[in-house]
Amino acid sequence: MTPVHEVYALRYATHERLRRDNFIGGADPHDAPMPLDYFVWVVRRGDAVWLVDTGFNADMAQRRARRFLRCPIRSLERLGIAPADVRDVIVTHLHYDHAGNLDLLPGARIHIQEREVHYATGCQMCRPLFRAAYAVEDVVEVVKGVHADRVSFCHGRSEVSPGIECHHVGGHTDGLQVVRVHTRRGWIVLASDASHYYENMGAAMPYPIVFHVGDMLAGWDTVRALADSPAHVVPGHDPDVLKRYPEPEGLPDDLRGEVVSLHEAPSR
Repeated sequence: MTPVHEVYALRYATHERLRRDNFIGGADPHDAPMPLDYFVWVVRRGDAVWLVDTGFNADMAQRRARRFLRCPIRSLERLGIAPADVRDVIVTHLHYDHAGNLDLLPGARIHIQEREVHYATGCQMCRPLFRAAYAVEDVVEVVKGVHADRVSFCHGRSEVSPGIECHHVGGHTDGLQVVRVHTRRGWIVLASDASHYYENMGAAMPYPIVFHVGDMLAGWDTVRALADSPAHVVPGHDPDVLKRYPEPEGLPDDLRGEVVSLHEAPSR
């Protein structure tokens, strides 16, 4: 029997944007605010903890003009998780908002698509358009991890643990992967930047930061096939995630409205 996991989304930063900033292929002509939230995702089974992505820190928030709410790694302690308890980190891709803070988890094994590391250190990074969303210090941290024997490379589909799978989709970056997790409501897919918002997939309008548009659209088909239903797909940056899912019981006051349980059925 496939193990059952709990999955939580933790918001750690936010950024004010307009609808026109979030779509290729058209947007509402009556432009309106459409903020973007930043999350990390916690997967738990008993005492075992996996962290999906690691966010960025206060210094990076200042450099990128993002509103920083909390350190995503230190905030784990508010959920009863010591950083040392995190033995495995799944990095969906190496953009600055997904792969920072790895230095705060020196004992964790990093699971990443080999193709993403090739992309982030290869010839495409000579192009400012493609390297703009990367922070070189985060990429270097992963390369150090390779030489310290703490990186597990994924190739297409990889099982990190029974009930936790990584699947390459590409598109947003050449090596982007999504994470499929088995929960009590079935298989959910943490889509990360395969779809920043529900509307990117729902309206077939990609987010503008993209390496290969065709791969992004094909990746949506992969995400749909991996998830038990459309309600089992969790986009990477949509503030609506915090409205659709319930909060876990017993949250500290400072995390109320900032953490939701993805293993519970959404309200809509």
